[in-house]
Amino acid sequence: MTQRFSFSLNATDGRARAGMISTPRGEIRTPAFMPVGTAATVKAMLPESVRATGADILLGNTYHLMLRPTAERIARLGGLHKFMNWDRPILTDSGGFQVMSLADLRKMSEAGVRFKSHIDGSEHMLSPERSMEIQKLLGSDIVMCFDECPALPASVDKVAESMRLSMRWARRSREAFGDRPGHALFGIQQGGVTKDLRSESAEKLKEIGFDGYAVGGLAVGEGQEVMFSVLDYAPDMLPTDKPRYLMGVGKPDDIVGAVERGIDMMDCVLPSRSGRTGQAWTRRGQVNIKNARHADDPRPLDEQCTCPACRNYSRAYLHHVMRSGEIISSMLLTWHNLHYFQELMQGLRDAISVGDLGGFVRGFHSLRSEGDIDPL
Repeated sequence: MTQRFSFSLNATDGRARAGMISTPRGEIRTPAFMPVGTAATVKAMLPESVRATGADILLGNTYHLMLRPTAERIARLGGLHKFMNWDRPILTDSGGFQVMSLADLRKMSEAGVRFKSHIDGSEHMLSPERSMEIQKLLGSDIVMCFDECPALPASVDKVAESMRLSMRWARRSREAFGDRPGHALFGIQQGGVTKDLRSESAEKLKEIGFDGYAVGGLAVGEGQEVMFSVLDYAPDMLPTDKPRYLMGVGKPDDIVGAVERGIDMMDCVLPSRSGRTGQAWTRRGQVNIKNARHADDPRPLDEQCTCPACRNYSRAYLHHVMRSGEIISSMLLTWHNLHYFQELMQGLRDAISVGDLGGFVRGFHSLRSEGDIDPL
């Protein structure tokens, strides 16, 4: 019999949780940060390098993969895991967020969203049923139901209308997904920054029944203070015995604040995107390696970091290859950033497990307040 998807909660500290998601392709330690592999690759990284940072799961993008190389082609070639040489769990988003960002290139109805490809202008229809079909062809372990995510700020009426459409789509997603042992379907809570709408959404999702639940519709321009104010109540509206996933977050202090408020899973393009633009994330904050002050600095980015960039290369070298446009700069800085994010997650898990999350968080903020090490 195929092993089923399951979640176990191993420790709590306040509202923070440490646990384990079990899938046929491996276990996912939570709280978990998922590197984003938009087009079947985490940019500038080999899959084995991503795994070496400590990542248990990757995120793939339904919208981009359905357009190129197409889900049907990936299925013929053995599925997304084989295609991208990643044998551990993969979560795929539904494509809804990307389609909604197309603005003038899309037309939405109860049936779904008809849109034009940003690549070649070809027309496509994405519905709950088609999104489930695509994600099944990809073979992802965790599938997201199809939803609409309105940009904030928006009127309460617009957010309510959008949320209720997403709940109808959630039911259709559940029906189209069917029973797939070993695979999980997550519902997505919507409702913007309005507590009553969030509660209504959560109740409808629980009525339908999902293997996990996401807090959607945040990290879309509302700012950290507003996001945290929603997270002060939204995760508690969701079942305690299922994983809770905050979509599209975020910066290290966003992650820490989300974990404090009961979030188990997060994803963001930030570590890899920053790496390609010369931004390094460290325990003392952000470093712009392109700045002239690094040109003669023989020290590593972070003397306590064990990633290849910090073990083997100086700030001066990283400054040189980034300013020279060398590909290795993106490789090394992305590796460092992903390593730091996974190290942060391990620190959070360890702190929750021993009941000292408060001490860990105080240390996290204290180091960041000191800023980057002084230049020579």
